[in-house]
Amino acid sequence: MSSAYVIHADFYQTDREGMALEMPSSYLLVRDGRVVSLTTSRPDVSDATFLDWSGLLVIPGLTDLHVHASQYQFRGLWMDEELLEWLNAHTFPEEAKYKEISYASQAYRIFTDDLLHSATTRAAIFATIHEDSTLLLARYLEEAGIAAYVGKVNMDRNSVPELTEDSEASVMSTLSFIEKMKDFKNVKPIITPRFIPSCSDWLLDELACIAKERGLPVQSHLSENQSEGEWVHSLCPESVSYADAYRRHGLWGGVPTIMAHCVYSMEAEPGLMRNEDIFVAHCPDSNTNLSSGIAPARWFLENGVNMGLGSDVAGGTTLSILRAITDAVKVSKLRWRLVDQRFRPLSFREAFHIASRGGGAFFGGVGGFDEGMEADLVALDDSVRKTAIKDLSLEERLERHAYLAPEEPVTHKMVKGRLLF
Repeated sequence: MSSAYVIHADFYQTDREGMALEMPSSYLLVRDGRVVSLTTSRPDVSDATFLDWSGLLVIPGLTDLHVHASQYQFRGLWMDEELLEWLNAHTFPEEAKYKEISYASQAYRIFTDDLLHSATTRAAIFATIHEDSTLLLARYLEEAGIAAYVGKVNMDRNSVPELTEDSEASVMSTLSFIEKMKDFKNVKPIITPRFIPSCSDWLLDELACIAKERGLPVQSHLSENQSEGEWVHSLCPESVSYADAYRRHGLWGGVPTIMAHCVYSMEAEPGLMRNEDIFVAHCPDSNTNLSSGIAPARWFLENGVNMGLGSDVAGGTTLSILRAITDAVKVSKLRWRLVDQRFRPLSFREAFHIASRGGGAFFGGVGGFDEGMEADLVALDDSVRKTAIKDLSLEERLERHAYLAPEEPVTHKMVKGRLLF
């Protein structure tokens, strides 16, 4: 397979400051996995494979900063319940099934295939407490060519018996999983305490040590639901906030860390949120479905907090980050109108920037076509949705596609310069 490509298409991205960059009928040169140039004239190179995608809209690959692969099979079910009830009644019993490799194999193949054909090129993924099935998920993603962090979940309290680990066994299984992942190229391990209520103080301390000693990132949940926040306060009365509970156990900075949701963080922990190692995974679909609330996305932006978007399946109902973009815009309008008029709604461009460069920053800087960036991109065919309007900009074409067909499979996909299909 060629290590160099010249792609002819219509290109849309945002720059580092979030301004739109439109390059209709242009040429992207990719070599050895990285962007070399994006120009209006065809590069004079003889060793590159030419890909004529004329008329297709090419955007940087999007990042899903928070998704539960083990919940994908029951997406769209039981959406009338709030978080804690939903976890205990449905999520935990489903995740217990992943002890059986035969079930995990079928379920994770479905998840991987659907993720492959989405606009997502990078993802931070929760699996379950089961080491073997989590490793199986990592292998499927590696074979598919998707770049991801995959976490073996840690839980040693406040769960169903089938998902309650012995504390020391949880640590040993995590270390074993990390060791078995050492030869993977595109998929890497991430330390994954589910959330404060499911992990003892000792386990949180041990996981923090592993993350720092091995230089591994961390992912967990923060301030998703009011009842959850009250529960954390009862478990950690010495902490001044939910985020402070993580800080006291060494899980707040020092390594790149994703905190999903952060719906109530503006009020409870504004100073801690500015930690440069912390990334907020804003999950608007899930927060709506589970009646959690509306995260203050504008406040995060104005205060320099790192932020990406998450599908949070199965609280969310779809893997589409294009759908997450439009959902983020919609809920920001509701927050502005009904909750806090100090912070104006997100624009479509801002939400796209969060989904591309914002989440991509967690992976070391993807989400654009800058020279030297790893070449992650997807091609969209928006021609099938007819309109009499003849002069739409590339941004308008993307906005229309995101609202009208967010779950439509992409036509072409490249990750780290490798053409997947």
